[in-house]
Amino acid sequence: MTQQNCLDTSLVPIWRAVPVSRAGIGIVSAALDGAWTWAQTAAGAAQSPAALPAGIAWLPAPVPGTVASALRAAGRWDDAAPTPLHVHDHWYRAAFSGLGRKTLRFNGLATVAEIWLNGTLVLSTRHMFVAHEVDVDLAGDNVLHICFRALEPWLRKQRGPVRWKPRMIVPAQLRAVRTTLLGHMPGWCPPVHAVGPWRPVELLDPASEDILHGLRADLWARVQEQNGEVTVRLHFLAPAPDSASFEIRDEAGLRHPGRLSRIDDHTLEGVVRVEHPRLWWPHTHGEPHLYGVEATIDGRAVHCGRVGFRSVSLGQDESGAFALHLNGERIFCRGACISSMDLPGLADVDEASRHWLDLARAGGMNMVRVSGVTCYPGDAFYRVCDELGLLVWQDFMFANFDYGSIGPGVGLSDDIAREVAEWLSSTRTHPSVAVVCGGSEAEQQAAMLGAARGDWKQPLFDALIPDLVATHRPDIVYVGNSPTGGALPFQPDTGVSHYYGVGAYQRPLADARLAQVRFASECLAFANVPCDRTLAESGSPPLHSPRWKARVPRDAGASWDFEDVREHYLRTLYDVDPARLRYEQPQRYLMLSRAVVAEVMSDVFAEWRRVGSSCAGGLVWQFQDLLPGAGWGIVDACGRPKSAWHALRQAWQPLQVLITDEGLNGLHLHVLNETAQARALWLELRCLRDGEVVVAQARRLLRLPAHGAECVEAAALLDRFFDFTYAYRFGPPTHDVVQATLLAGEGGEPLSQAVYLPDRRAAALKAPDLQARLERVSDDWWITVTARRFARWVHIEDRAYHASENWFHLAPGGGRRLRLVFDGKAGGDAAPAPSGEIYALNAEHPLGYDG
Repeated sequence: MTQQNCLDTSLVPIWRAVPVSRAGIGIVSAALDGAWTWAQTAAGAAQSPAALPAGIAWLPAPVPGTVASALRAAGRWDDAAPTPLHVHDHWYRAAFSGLGRKTLRFNGLATVAEIWLNGTLVLSTRHMFVAHEVDVDLAGDNVLHICFRALEPWLRKQRGPVRWKPRMIVPAQLRAVRTTLLGHMPGWCPPVHAVGPWRPVELLDPASEDILHGLRADLWARVQEQNGEVTVRLHFLAPAPDSASFEIRDEAGLRHPGRLSRIDDHTLEGVVRVEHPRLWWPHTHGEPHLYGVEATIDGRAVHCGRVGFRSVSLGQDESGAFALHLNGERIFCRGACISSMDLPGLADVDEASRHWLDLARAGGMNMVRVSGVTCYPGDAFYRVCDELGLLVWQDFMFANFDYGSIGPGVGLSDDIAREVAEWLSSTRTHPSVAVVCGGSEAEQQAAMLGAARGDWKQPLFDALIPDLVATHRPDIVYVGNSPTGGALPFQPDTGVSHYYGVGAYQRPLADARLAQVRFASECLAFANVPCDRTLAESGSPPLHSPRWKARVPRDAGASWDFEDVREHYLRTLYDVDPARLRYEQPQRYLMLSRAVVAEVMSDVFAEWRRVGSSCAGGLVWQFQDLLPGAGWGIVDACGRPKSAWHALRQAWQPLQVLITDEGLNGLHLHVLNETAQARALWLELRCLRDGEVVVAQARRLLRLPAHGAECVEAAALLDRFFDFTYAYRFGPPTHDVVQATLLAGEGGEPLSQAVYLPDRRAAALKAPDLQARLERVSDDWWITVTARRFARWVHIEDRAYHASENWFHLAPGGGRRLRLVFDGKAGGDAAPAPSGEIYALNAEHPLGYDG
């Protein structure tokens, strides 16, 4: 809150405006009581509450919440055609009781806001990402108004010199205000504008007789020389007691007691040491162990939160590498970029976060990225990531713009310094937060728009933010920009890149190795087609209708979209004519579109995860769609995984076999054990002719240490020459399928399977002759799928169920028993019998089933 944009408190001495932590919400709730309502006026129509029209219509409004969530609750919101919100003023109102000196805390207001209490202006702000407190004198019966001024006319008054203007964000003046860029990026994000009190409003009473009223807790766990140390700091609204006790407790109930001592009038602090603690790991590499922290104050137990012990660093790898190390182990990070858990409401609730993050973990991800074009999640997001063992890469909310006028002591620097420091302090309890980044594509934008090399780097990212990270969070890794490194900031062979060689730039799959990617914090964006059920429910006719194309993402100013990108790989890999296929066989076009993305993503991650790869991570752009359609998401807007999610789930397993084509060197089989236990594993290799006749096979016992890997040459498994890749071409091909399987024991359970096809064409393989058996066991439905010949990309489409596994390859003679999970709402109508079809890419027709 800069001086020229806030109330001159010297004119109103009974109030004191104080900025506070954005996430500093008390562990004991102090939410403002009272029924909130919302109303809309023309921009500037009412300069104060007294000027509001007498007949204005007030609607109930959730707080915390947004105008969009209020409209949604009233049945007046359409996701497909969002109401423009930045052209009007929006008023919130609440009546409440209270007398005497109190404190109002606003934990987040989006964005240009005025707070009026009993008709008097007490605070003005233009910052969405920080919180404010204001001391007030209450009159018994009180009325609080919050006016969110129309952003569009406000922005038109903002001017200032800039060296470049990004194309993807409109309007360009958004640089002048601290607000989310969601809703302002045509081509991929719906124009849903963030307006309203999106974080809680609290009423605090410093004179409360309850010592726990407004209590806040700061927790920080550190690992030092194999031992853990936890600092607990409690902030009291009233004078703090002289002392209190607390304890740290692990999952087994083992307790570590400590004492809290007063360090100032309102603060207690204590430190406890935990010898050889159980470490927090991403779930792919171990267990995400957490310790509960509980304080006892005046005989009352208060749960303060949970902490985890872990160390994070960049390894000392070769020059130009970017490899994250957790607890001393190099981690291959894989996952996706999160857009928004709740775009209209920006809700900070466990349910919204858990729904999506459960899908992230189930899909094999161990990292999610919150990019600088989105919005800071609430505490629930990080808390769930802690529990699930998901690492977080967090950008600060800066992207693409020229922030050159912001630095130590310059421009909006005080506002931004507070925003960054508050976020760092408020998330210190969360072991999942591993990487923080200055912002998204600011360096790249400068370079691509022709700015001088000296302008690519900016004081905001190279001085102001890293100094704050060093002060508040020395336990995490800082990255100046995403992407950064190399002669050009977007070169993939140095530092962090946004890799779209395979994808938007339509490079061949071999480019995934040729580019020598070190760490792709964004990659592999395609227009991913959702399942048939989502297409039917969305009401949008697929393929080339205007509604369909409107939801296909595109880069601003580009003459192509990401459906064109997908169709490029349909032509080059599957040898089909997408345009002709689209109008002659639309259902097959959709199936091949889903399959080719699954295949491309699987191949790229096999390359990046192979033994000897220079790559230490890849995060897909994006995790979920914001609207039903062929969006970037690998999960659709209804929460249903797409083909890419299923394929990546198989390619991201901790126990994994991968196949890479090494040309004249044949095939290499890469066996990975990322788990914390040593494993004895059997590797089995089979080559098939006509998808069913075994023409070569071999197996080997491998003993892999914890966090170990081994590369096995396929040629070394046989005692004779075999042209696995059909590179030598001595006569006709002897086989059309190579399958590698990783087994838990000799003849044991398959843990991972990988497939190599010498001929990738869609028409290359014979029909598989699928068979299925549907059965009901107790209340569960199961389906067993078998094939006479190798079946490529088997998947199930059901009217009311989803399969526990989908989009997989099926070996001849084997079978896959799958549970069918009902997708209906809990407490709704009884589940119908399953009814659907089983598809395979090389099957002429789907196989129907009906219970």
